[in-house]
Amino acid sequence: MIPELGQFALVLAFGLSLIQASVPLAGATIGRQDWMALARPMAAGQFVFVALAFVVLAHSSMTDDFSVRYVAMHSNSALPTVYKLAAVWGGHEGSLLLWLLILATWTLAVAFASRSLPDVYAARVIGVLGIVSVGILAFTILTSNPFDRLLPAAADGNDLNPLLQDPALVIHPPMLYVGYVGFAVPFAFAVAALLSGSLDKNWARWTRPWTIGAWLFLTLGISLGSWWAYYELGWGGWWFWDPVENASFMPWLAGTALIHSLAVTERRGIFKSWTILLAIAAFSLSLLGTFLVRSGVLISVHAFASDPARGLFILLLLSVITGGALLLYAVRAGKMEAEGGFRLVSREAFLLLNNILLLVATAAVLFGTLYPLFLDALGLGKISVGPPYFNSVFLIPMMPMLVLLGAGMHASWLSQKGETLARKLAPAAAIAALAGLVVPFVIYGGGSLLTVVGLVLGFWIVATSLWDPVTRAFRREPRPMPLSRAQWGMSLAHLGIGVFVLGVTITSSFGIETDQGMSPGDSIDVAGYSFEFRDVRQVDGINYEAVEAEIEVRRDGQLVTILSPQKRVYRVQQ
Repeated sequence: MIPELGQFALVLAFGLSLIQASVPLAGATIGRQDWMALARPMAAGQFVFVALAFVVLAHSSMTDDFSVRYVAMHSNSALPTVYKLAAVWGGHEGSLLLWLLILATWTLAVAFASRSLPDVYAARVIGVLGIVSVGILAFTILTSNPFDRLLPAAADGNDLNPLLQDPALVIHPPMLYVGYVGFAVPFAFAVAALLSGSLDKNWARWTRPWTIGAWLFLTLGISLGSWWAYYELGWGGWWFWDPVENASFMPWLAGTALIHSLAVTERRGIFKSWTILLAIAAFSLSLLGTFLVRSGVLISVHAFASDPARGLFILLLLSVITGGALLLYAVRAGKMEAEGGFRLVSREAFLLLNNILLLVATAAVLFGTLYPLFLDALGLGKISVGPPYFNSVFLIPMMPMLVLLGAGMHASWLSQKGETLARKLAPAAAIAALAGLVVPFVIYGGGSLLTVVGLVLGFWIVATSLWDPVTRAFRREPRPMPLSRAQWGMSLAHLGIGVFVLGVTITSSFGIETDQGMSPGDSIDVAGYSFEFRDVRQVDGINYEAVEAEIEVRRDGQLVTILSPQKRVYRVQQ
């Protein structure tokens, strides 16, 4: 009876989400305070029931209840305990339940953190989040019920996909989903602003922390996934421009643009309509990613096996939520007037140009991801758009964006003299140019023009990010003002981008790959490192057997590390 309790909890959560999506919004429209007051209790109740459903599914997985179809498909009695827990989100239905739990958690956080907001505004924000919950709950209950019974019960489960039996599975999908789903909050704030017909600096101040939170989790999720794919050879490398990788990258790009646009709206009261549009775009791209993963239209190592009915349902949900928001935007956005202007050389101008370039990059990734699908749907043949397209097209907007990124950090608000800004940036530009030439030719013995450009841009971002903290640290008279937390955050975030650009450039330009056949006792030299194949041994895991090699890596005769690659055979998969 326990799985039925989970199913009943989902139905109750759906009922509460219907109330949350309708009554507070209606109350905000007609001025009924008692109706608006229902928003927070409904959000809390929905969280309780979704969390209960999640706990029930986790309990079924941990106790090997193979009468539950989902558990029988994605778990096994021999599976280690931690992976029985990870199996809860290792398949389609369970990952949707995780999606719902995270959405309910974000909604609960908004409900209790929004007490300082006007009641009308809070009711609208929570109501919009309720609309999203209605759609996802309906999709789960009608097409993807994780509590479907399997009668008679299976003797044992099919096991979790071996590629997913990794500690990263315990962390990567939840982090990614927290970021994905988190963009529902700025989306809800944007729609609430459109419904109210007004948007001011307070709106940006309320929205920005939620956007940064979602963006940080999405960044962490993408980074963990990249790290996982780097050491788990089955995924194909740290970034392969896989369609589902792109599906997580596009909301990240739009979210990055949104964070910067919110900063301008909060500081100067401009870019209002643009910021609203970015908030809609970021969450819409998250929903698009959900459609791509679960519709069955993609061939991807990440995609879930799914049926067309599910894809049609998500496409309908995407159309209703995004289409409704864009329709409201078309009607109301023109009424939101800017509170001022700005000059061509100013921080606002640099941020606007960076926003545009980020969206151009997003459009390039979107086109490369969807174009093969449209051709196939129209019966015009099958093509594959791979890394060569993305690597070349993505660089076109990214290179000028990186130049503007470094300059924009040091430009003044409203107006900036070009000569003053140029003098301020000249030392950082000189350092970047010198380092970009020294590294490839002195350390690596040469490099292409593209390599030099990539290194110069990377060092440019690093230099401009560190310039203020370093110069302030060494300045004595007049004593400088300490950097604010926002300035430290900006410097560290941009420093991370600079380090990333340097890493990508160096690994792409100077990385060496070679395939060698070796036997125990053999040794090969690659790029100044000696690899000695010392031994092979059998390893017995909890649910697998493995052949593990021991490879010593030396440089100039000194031991650097010992590599222990494995080839595993999972007993259940035999």
